[in-house]
Amino acid sequence: MGSSRPGKACGEVPEASSSGCASTVGIGASRSCSSKERSSPPESRQACESGPETSRSRRPKTGSRCASSCKVHAANRVRLVAGSFAWPFRGRSRWTWPIGVVTVLLLPLLFIPLFGYAVAAIRDTEADASTGPPPWRWSARLLWDGAWVAVAVAISAAPFALAYNPLATALTPRLGDLTGGAVALLILWFGWGLVLLLLAPHATARFAASGDFHDLFDVAAAIRGVRADFATWNLVAAAIVTAWAIGIACIGLLCIGLVPGVFYAILVSAHAAAALHRPGTRPSTG
Repeated sequence: MGSSRPGKACGEVPEASSSGCASTVGIGASRSCSSKERSSPPESRQACESGPETSRSRRPKTGSRCASSCKVHAANRVRLVAGSFAWPFRGRSRWTWPIGVVTVLLLPLLFIPLFGYAVAAIRDTEADASTGPPPWRWSARLLWDGAWVAVAVAISAAPFALAYNPLATALTPRLGDLTGGAVALLILWFGWGLVLLLLAPHATARFAASGDFHDLFDVAAAIRGVRADFATWNLVAAAIVTAWAIGIACIGLLCIGLVPGVFYAILVSAHAAAALHRPGTRPSTG
């Protein structure tokens, strides 16, 4: 009764399994030896005093390896998003920009092919991010993808369009007809932009990878994606906002014109959204 087993003398904490980037539980946990254990034979007392350190030294260093792996993964995502700004100029076809500029110029007529090409650009980047924008391929798949994106955009804009008249009417007594309408329009545009920024990158990335139009309308999955990898979504959102700011600034600041600036913003947004693609889902072909 006077001596105890060395393995249980200090109540060693069992090794905790770790997976992914989770931290190891129980590392460094220890307690002091009791008075009875101090009065035990030297070998038992030594086991008691060195038990936690021995257990700690035998633990596999999976946490450090996983942390370094996560850092490499995050760095790759950062490089992919940062490369979005130069990606539009690495086109594999000399007709990519001329056709794109024409579709933006004739947006009321050609918005479906333009949306379809944006999905194709995301899909192409998900498959191989080292290449430039894909060439235009006029096909049923292009129109199919563009039509579903147009439906999703219309559904997301509908609540804000319906809210315009009530909001403008509420602001008119204080701001006047013209100013009240303009302020209402700006508020609703800003709100719609936030909704698109929150939902569209994940939704379009999943749609481009799977080809299933239901992914465009899965709001819960888009929100879960943002929560699961907020850092990457934040980078993607920043790249998209910056690209559209550059595109709008092209009206007069760079003397290039709004139309090519908008097409540039679409290409940057498509490339950045591809960073949200999960490697487990293979891009669909078609």
